Amino acid sequence: MNKKWLKAFVTLGSVMALAGCGSGSLTETTNQSAENADEIRIGGNWELSGNVSAYGVVQNNAIKLAVDEKNQAGGLLDKKINYLEYDNKSTTEEAVSGAEKLVDENAAVIIGPSTTNNTEATISTVTRAKTPLISATATADNITLDQEGNVLDYIFRICFQDSLQGGSLAEFSNKEGYTKAAIIKDNSSDYGQNLSDEFHKHFDGEVVREESYVAKESDFNSILSNIKNSDAQVIFVAGYYEEAGPIIKQAREMGIDLPILGPDGFGNKEIINLAGEENWDNIYYAAHFVENEDSPQEVKDFLAKYRETYQSEPDMFSALAYDAANLAFDAIERAGTTDGEAVQKALAETKDFTGVTGNFSMDEKHNPSKTVFIQEVKDGQVVGSQAIEAVK
Repeated sequence: MNKKWLKAFVTLGSVMALAGCGSGSLTETTNQSAENADEIRIGGNWELSGNVSAYGVVQNNAIKLAVDEKNQAGGLLDKKINYLEYDNKSTTEEAVSGAEKLVDENAAVIIGPSTTNNTEATISTVTRAKTPLISATATADNITLDQEGNVLDYIFRICFQDSLQGGSLAEFSNKEGYTKAAIIKDNSSDYGQNLSDEFHKHFDGEVVREESYVAKESDFNSILSNIKNSDAQVIFVAGYYEEAGPIIKQAREMGIDLPILGPDGFGNKEIINLAGEENWDNIYYAAHFVENEDSPQEVKDFLAKYRETYQSEPDMFSALAYDAANLAFDAIERAGTTDGEAVQKALAETKDFTGVTGNFSMDEKHNPSKTVFIQEVKDGQVVGSQAIEAVK
């Protein structure tokens, strides 16, 4: 997964931001045993600057909201929560540095980073330290597994995997009667390649054109000309918002009015600015939750609190991070301790957790059982959604 800047503020009076020497920033704390501390530390390792900061900023905001709510309700295990936030600057090197610093500061649980590549980079650090990591938005299928397919004890996620959304978007295309598709994939990320592979696997029709790009490209006219000259009926863009937005803009300006499908990477509001609201039409993308008049009260409460606190619209990435924080609180409460092995066991045993992105239990591979929603966009607005049975 996965750029508006929101002014960061600290909800806890004891929290002070420190500028990292040539790296991200970490809240100041005293280095003491987590078990003996008079507070419980939760770490956030986020892309607060850099090329995918639009994901990290909203997720970090959502966690601060969850922490503030929990502290107002009395905290965890009769202790205040101290949230330690780290800016990994959207790079794997800084993500590793953030994980190391958060481990050193005795974070009971680390949440983040936003993207698959940055999350993968931190796995060895948190595993050695026996510090549970909850990913809100890293969707690669193997993120919770080692190279032999064994479950990584300390890695959990609460989002659906690439195989589920890639397959579900293909199944949606099949149901819509599309028989010829074009794929535009981010060839520089596992995210783009995995999504493309899964769409190929489950699409009943023919992929008549497959094009690729790498992160930070901005001119897609050659790619789009090839697609325009094909007989594709639908376009699947397998990538993040920062390139998907310009692709949509340039496609529409070129006169390509085909339906465009996208993964959950389309779910950040910044994509509308990049694409242009006038071009944000005939778009379908995978979503982790939907907001409508029939939404449960907990969804409405979260949306209202986020809007009131940050004077901006939450998205599905903020909702996932909010759930990740509350799952961490729930596991610590069930464990009755911040001991890493005990919290890990509680996370693995999670059953029927209720969050704003839905109810789920943790499976044997540390993945949630969830529904994929396909959001439909018309004239700049989400006008409906379809629940697609998970396709693997």
